[in-house]
Amino acid sequence: MTERRGDPDPRAAGGVMPEAGAEVPALERRIELPDMIAYAGATWDWHRLHYDPGYAAARGLPAPVVDGQVFGALLAEQLQDWLGPRARILRLRLRFRSMVFAGETVRCTGRVTAAEDGVLIVEQRVEVAGDGRVAVAPAGATVAVR
Repeated sequence: MTERRGDPDPRAAGGVMPEAGAEVPALERRIELPDMIAYAGATWDWHRLHYDPGYAAARGLPAPVVDGQVFGALLAEQLQDWLGPRARILRLRLRFRSMVFAGETVRCTGRVTAAEDGVLIVEQRVEVAGDGRVAVAPAGATVAVR
């Protein structure tokens, strides 16, 4: 989770305001246990469910559960990677649908549903790659773009 891939979309970074219907470039990330431990430390969320395989197994789970805060961070990262430093996220909303476990890969997708006066409304979702399980939906953001 620590690596950033690619530069923001050159059209967005170049000052062209995305229009309604524009696709947000997908962000795909494999979430490994060391990433989850680092995130737990950064957010001071040390619940064993997020880092201890034995604890998760004792509760009938296949692996530790990815902390829900991670999905907000990934959705924000997806937008920032696309729009660059000229974007400011004003509102982020998300609803959890399914657990994601250590070692799984998630894919964030999105589409601009409205664009007016320098503000974008974006609908997003997070799916687990491979089985298509929806982890987060609906989700979305209101983004001011300078």
